[in-house]
Amino acid sequence: MGFGDRWTIRSRVALFTGTAVALLCVAFSAVLVWALHQAAGRHLVSEVTAAGERAAYQVERARAGAALPPEPQTSNGSVQVVGPWGQVGAATPDMRGKPPMARFRPEAPRRRAVQEVCGGAFGAGNCRVVVAQRVHGDSGDWTVYSAAPVRAFDVPPGLVAGLAAGSVLVTAAVAYGTRRSVRRALRPVKAIRDELDEINTSELGRRVPVPADRGELHALAQSINFTLDRLEETFEQQRRFTSDASHELRSPITAIRAQVEDALLAPEDTDVREIGEAVLRSLDRLQAIAADLLTLTRLDVGAPCEREPLDLGRLVADELGHRRAVHKMVPRLPPGVTVRGDRIRLGRLITSLLDNADRHAASSVSLEVRRDESPNGDPRFLSGTAVLEVLDDGTGIPGDQRERVFQRFTRLDAARSRGAGGAGLGLPIARQIAESHGGTLTIIDSPRGARFLLRLPLSREL
Repeated sequence: MGFGDRWTIRSRVALFTGTAVALLCVAFSAVLVWALHQAAGRHLVSEVTAAGERAAYQVERARAGAALPPEPQTSNGSVQVVGPWGQVGAATPDMRGKPPMARFRPEAPRRRAVQEVCGGAFGAGNCRVVVAQRVHGDSGDWTVYSAAPVRAFDVPPGLVAGLAAGSVLVTAAVAYGTRRSVRRALRPVKAIRDELDEINTSELGRRVPVPADRGELHALAQSINFTLDRLEETFEQQRRFTSDASHELRSPITAIRAQVEDALLAPEDTDVREIGEAVLRSLDRLQAIAADLLTLTRLDVGAPCEREPLDLGRLVADELGHRRAVHKMVPRLPPGVTVRGDRIRLGRLITSLLDNADRHAASSVSLEVRRDESPNGDPRFLSGTAVLEVLDDGTGIPGDQRERVFQRFTRLDAARSRGAGGAGLGLPIARQIAESHGGTLTIIDSPRGARFLLRLPLSREL
């Protein structure tokens, strides 16, 4: 079991935030202590410099006529006044009789220099901060050295304890506040999860609660509800499809069974040829339904197909030549209207349109293929549109029913015999084939009959 399995989101966020705050507190404490040490060092240098300045003032007075004092007047640190040739002219009691405490001098034009000096006049192992100040005398430049012991990097225990306690308190407060905030923010997630746990295939109508605050969780809940809508719709379509398919398949199977049972009950009165023809008709219907279902399955999964340049007018003419129409066909099929697609699938689309028009026509069916070069906002048709229009002179389709005919197993004329009508799969298959080729299949207004309009992207290939 890994880290993510043992800890909840709020625990992980609180731990991460607490760790980050703790590291920031440690870094802040270290910077603060270092800054205090640097400030103490600068203060020490300023004290040593002030002590040297007082001695330098006495040297300036000596240049004006006063005698050089035997020892500088200072109470802070050690001071030596070194002459131009390196002789010690005056010193504080602790440095009397000792060699110069340092050898460095300020470089012109600077009048002051600071260094840390160890050993020498201070003794082995002793280090001092030394400030050298140049003073002009009558016989040359004098150097005033002032020094004080180097302060060790020593942090007061009280300060360390205060910083540690403050860091712990701040870290704990931030971690606790973060955990509570994340817990409050994730309450809608728990509500969504609880609702999803109770939703099953028998209760797809339920939806997860949508938080009032418009944020990530609001969008998540809307996405989940949208997915549930699609799932419910798909499940309902699948249920209807299964029910309708079972019903359509049961009809020819029942007819075959009845015919065979009649033949077995009265074999001497049975005409084998008549029975065989009836069974073959039922088998043809059964085979057609199975082929349509297989075609729909392939279209649903997006099975790939071969694409080649096809003359749409010639393709329609070929389909007309392979069928026996009940009503008169009036084609207008000019050549040169080229599309790119699968010959078999587009042939199936055209056959479905012809079958539907021939079934519902009163006397004739008009077919027209044309090229539409007009600009269209749809990016699929930027190169132009190939149009196939199929118009019958039947009773037509009401405007509010035009989309229903593209639903699977839909037959608007419930009184029509199943032998005369189809299974209600031809037009849904035709629309899916059109859409898989980047086109559209719709029903538009007409003075009489049903007017189907197929649009496919125009190909410039020859």
